[in-house]
Amino acid sequence: MMSPMQTSLDAVAASKRIAGKVQRTELRYSEYFSQKLGARVFFKLENLQTTGSFKLRGATNKLMMLSDAERAKGCVAASSGNHGAAVACAMQTLDARGIIFVPEQTSDIKVAKIQSYGSEVRHFGTDGLDTEEYAREFARKEGMIYLSPYNDMDVVAGQGTCGVEILEQLPDIDAAFIAVGGGGLIGGVGSVLKTANAAVRIYGCQPGASAVMARSVEAGEILELPSEQTLSDGTAGGIEAGAITFGLNQAVVDEFVVVDEEQIAAAMRLYMDAEGHNIEGAAGVAIAAMLARREDIIGKNVVTIICGGNISHEVLALVKDGK
Repeated sequence: MMSPMQTSLDAVAASKRIAGKVQRTELRYSEYFSQKLGARVFFKLENLQTTGSFKLRGATNKLMMLSDAERAKGCVAASSGNHGAAVACAMQTLDARGIIFVPEQTSDIKVAKIQSYGSEVRHFGTDGLDTEEYAREFARKEGMIYLSPYNDMDVVAGQGTCGVEILEQLPDIDAAFIAVGGGGLIGGVGSVLKTANAAVRIYGCQPGASAVMARSVEAGEILELPSEQTLSDGTAGGIEAGAITFGLNQAVVDEFVVVDEEQIAAAMRLYMDAEGHNIEGAAGVAIAAMLARREDIIGKNVVTIICGGNISHEVLALVKDGK
């Protein structure tokens, strides 16, 4: 199992490795949410990252850790969109080639973004897990390199660079709210924050329609659970058996907060009205969880990661209309 201490060290190394290829995003103080919640609220704006999400960090670190010979074999990724766009962008930067597999229901805007970086997109499956399993087997048969969205130490370390930046921008943190799908972002960032200060409270945030990690940690084992449709498509789907992120989530997450679709949509509207830029459902999950735990964070320094901003025009319209 990856330990939080080793993951933190790997994230620090990754931060130096990817410098100049991945944006250092702003940690922005929110006057509106700070006043509303009686706390000092900061948003880590990964929605303004190149490709529109934090995923570029892990993809870039992983690709840079491969040898030239490995990259020459070609890369395969599976993604609900953001990891795919990140891998495609990183491959373009590092002159690699590859194929991105996405679930059938992936939003058009995310597919278009992947294609804009020059990668081929193929559809397979309806759940993130079956897409991942198919892509992994495809890569094995074709002799290509499979890039997991979360079940890879180099990817998790890359996502942890977000935490390295947060600590540099705000050394004194009391709580962090982080959306959870496969658990790579919270595994990496949580390890960095907890290694620096064990008292930091890490909240894992999931939609009730797909709370696989939360339910699995409760059960003490990775569960096979169905996922329903959710605004938080970036966190939806199952978790691979034996995923390295499971143990990390057990170690670093103090509490899972599960929110419903109405809470997610309301949080997205509130944020977009107050802060002035669009976000996707996964980011709305973290904000909704922060609002749900408002009594716990009064007077504290709180960081909520705005993990992505890739949202289709259709979904955006539905959220803004309150439907």
